[in-house]
Amino acid sequence: MSTVSPFHLAIPVYNLEECRLFYRDVLNCKEGRSSDHWVDFNFFGHQLVIHYKAKTNDVEAANQVDGKQVPVPHFGVVLDWDAFAEFEAHLKNKNIQFIIEPYVRFEGLVGEQKTMFFKDPSGNALEFKTFRDQSQLFAK
Repeated sequence: MSTVSPFHLAIPVYNLEECRLFYRDVLNCKEGRSSDHWVDFNFFGHQLVIHYKAKTNDVEAANQVDGKQVPVPHFGVVLDWDAFAEFEAHLKNKNIQFIIEPYVRFEGLVGEQKTMFFKDPSGNALEFKTFRDQSQLFAK
C-alpha cells in the first residue's frame, strides 16, 4: 500500500470531559489543541476532534454483517496483527464493554479479518480491525 494520508474526523459528544478522559486515558490518544467546546486528539496518526453537542434520543441503526449487528455509523483504525492483539488486551484490561467481542470475521474467505466494536462514553461506535494479510483490505 502507498503512503496513507491522515484523515480528519469530528464527532459529537455530550460529555466533553468524560470523552476527553476516554480518548486520552483509555485509548491512549495524545491530546492536542482544545477549547471549552472541543478537543483534538492524535488518533493513531489521524486527527480526531470531539465536539460538544447536547445529548439526543436518536435511534441507533445497525446492519447485519457476518451474522452480527454492526452499528452505523462507526469509525476506527486498521492495525497490524500484533498491535491489534496488544490493543485488544489493553481494552480488556480497561474493562471495555464490547458491542461485538473481538473475533475473526469472514474466516477462510476473501477479506478475512479480526475485528471488535465498542462505544465511547457518548455512544459513538468504534471498530478496530486487523488482517493477517494487509493486501486483503480492499480485496473482492
